[in-house]
Amino acid sequence: MPSVPIQLPHHRYSVTIEARALEGLGACLRELAPSAGAGLFVDPGVRDTLAPIARASLEASGYAVLEHVLPGGEASKSLDTVRSLYDLLLDRRLERSAPLIALGGGVTGDLVGFVAASYLRGVPFVQCPTTLLAMVDSSVGGKTGVNVPQGKNLIGAFHQPIAVLADTRALGTLPARELRCGLAECIKHAAIRDPELFAWTRANMPALVALDPDALAQLVARNVAIKAAVVMEDEKETGVRAHLNFGHTFAHAIEAVTGYGVILHGEAVGLGMLAASTLAASLGLCPHELRAEIEALVAAAGLPVRANLPDDERLLGAMALDKKVARARIRFVLPRRLGAVELRDDVEPAAIRAAWASIRA
Repeated sequence: MPSVPIQLPHHRYSVTIEARALEGLGACLRELAPSAGAGLFVDPGVRDTLAPIARASLEASGYAVLEHVLPGGEASKSLDTVRSLYDLLLDRRLERSAPLIALGGGVTGDLVGFVAASYLRGVPFVQCPTTLLAMVDSSVGGKTGVNVPQGKNLIGAFHQPIAVLADTRALGTLPARELRCGLAECIKHAAIRDPELFAWTRANMPALVALDPDALAQLVARNVAIKAAVVMEDEKETGVRAHLNFGHTFAHAIEAVTGYGVILHGEAVGLGMLAASTLAASLGLCPHELRAEIEALVAAAGLPVRANLPDDERLLGAMALDKKVARARIRFVLPRRLGAVELRDDVEPAAIRAAWASIRA
């Protein structure tokens, strides 16, 4: 199986990217996490398609499978859902050696990962991402968490998976809106780290939107390699990993104030990159042409470039609660050119308001 290795000081695992990867789930875990039982937590969108494949593989390798279909949607990524999963695991007496498997998109991975990090003080965790966004971003790197009314992912933990299996068959069945959300994260990776990938993504966008399997497989592999390189350099986000938050300071505020799931995460990231680019240009960090270049690619992916947003005070208030705030200063990841960004925490409110105005419908 093609794979991208991730070597951390305390942990090593691989990201497998292949059609039919789920058939090998049981055999993979039998080597990595031998146990009598396993918890399989499933996004409702893949309950009838991929979940039976994953369960059959686990059972063929001798696991007694606790399968549970999650509510689905960003609103389900809550402490209430976490508590219900604790109750389920405790009632079924899953032991510390039993792996918990997240089969679904980013919401599923974040939620189940947080449960795995905290149940019995930590159990093995496996990511089986089924959306483009989850494959290229949230499944890699060990970030887990849930949302609270004050903001997105404010409760969470770093808990590295023991394996990531990305079955690329899932991409061929993605709703168009979900695919576009994943493309936003791919544009982000290219913008902060790889100008050649940015150009490749622009040239291949028609094939990607048309779900060409070869183009999608190459996109996933190249983006996972970028995410893996950043994670290996800075696991706990004390340095360059913060660059992956390009657009996210704005995006998380959008999600928090509009209601989780109204504007999807990838859509918010696309808008956030444009706001951040506006801010960077206003500070003289990058040319205005760079902002136009990013907007053209965001639009080509079918993502919104304007949105109906609440008033600035609510947005600024949400930004102030972002987990990236340090010493009461909002931190922004701002582009200087394709492939290079920098962190700034000295931005005046007027400039932030102008950035919001640039994406307001």
